[in-house]
Amino acid sequence: MSPILAILVVAFFLYCVTTSASDPDPIQDFCIPNPKFGSTKTAHLGSLPCKNSSEATTDDFVFSGMKGAGNFSDTGLAAISVNPAIFPGINTLGMSFVRADLKVGGYNPPHFHPRATEIAYVVQGSVYAGFVDSTNRVFARVIEQGEVIVFPRGLLHFLMNVGDKPTTIFGSFNSQNPGLQKIPTAIFGSGIHEELLEKAFGLSPKQIEAMRRRFNPKRVK
Repeated sequence: MSPILAILVVAFFLYCVTTSASDPDPIQDFCIPNPKFGSTKTAHLGSLPCKNSSEATTDDFVFSGMKGAGNFSDTGLAAISVNPAIFPGINTLGMSFVRADLKVGGYNPPHFHPRATEIAYVVQGSVYAGFVDSTNRVFARVIEQGEVIVFPRGLLHFLMNVGDKPTTIFGSFNSQNPGLQKIPTAIFGSGIHEELLEKAFGLSPKQIEAMRRRFNPKRVK
């Protein structure tokens, strides 16, 4: 292979890696999925044809499902995730968002989004929030009402209500499908071999079983 051809191959490879690292740019003003070709709640949105732009209405671009908190989990967290599957107006626009409510003492355990950076705005209350970088350095502090924190793409981050009243947070992602992996569930609820977990965390078989029962009771016989 000639040096020039080798350079072109490397350049093309880097271009492909770079362009595939985020949502593709839209090729039209907007794309409201056409329900005639499948359900927006189950189909892969990128493969659904768009409605004719003349058929779009203002209601396609308004979402009213975040006026109240969602259902609370046992961690005191209620999250309403909004993506094109329930808000077709943001399809192909490279974004999604979430409303998160935390009871007093409630928390969102360490997790990360493999395909998006998140920016979180504290609507009310105060939270201990932060992320850990690839050198295991933690960047965290108490975030008050009206303040914003950013969680870089793919980095582990967390939230906990440290105030004396409920907290509401609005989070926005630069991807319509940011992905989510909660660390405790990924480790103890995914079926990783018990012996490896014992060695990695210094836990006994009984402790491993207890953790699996907590994070994925379906896997515990």
